[in-house]
Amino acid sequence: MTLQSDPPVEGEPLVGPSTPEHPLFDSVVESIRTVYDPEIPVNIYDLGLIYRIAIDAENNVAIDMTLTAPGCPVAGEMPGWVADAVEPIAGVKTVDVTMVWDPPWGMDMLSDEAKLELGFM
Repeated sequence: MTLQSDPPVEGEPLVGPSTPEHPLFDSVVESIRTVYDPEIPVNIYDLGLIYRIAIDAENNVAIDMTLTAPGCPVAGEMPGWVADAVEPIAGVKTVDVTMVWDPPWGMDMLSDEAKLELGFM
C-alpha cells in the first residue's frame, strides 16, 4: 500500500484509467463490494471510494481509493481490507492499494444504489 502525496501534474488526469475490459475486472469489483465503511451501511465501491482499478497483462491489480474524510478512524486499515478482499481471487498476482486524496470524495460520487440505500433517492 502506498500513500500519494505528490501534487497532480498539470494537464494529467487526477485518477488514471481503469481496465474494465480485463477478464478479472468484474471479480475484483465484486470482491471490493464486500468491504464496508464501518460508519456507513454501504459498500465502499458504491460509496464511490474506489477511483481506479487497473489490471495489467500479468494480472497485477492496482487500486486507487479514497475515504469520505481524511480523518476517518479506519484510514490506516481500509486499504488493507481492500487488498485482503482482492488477493484471494483466482488469477490475481499482486494487489497494490494506493490512498489518494485528489479529487476529494463528495456525495456526488455515490452510486444510485448507495443513494437509494442511504435514503437520498
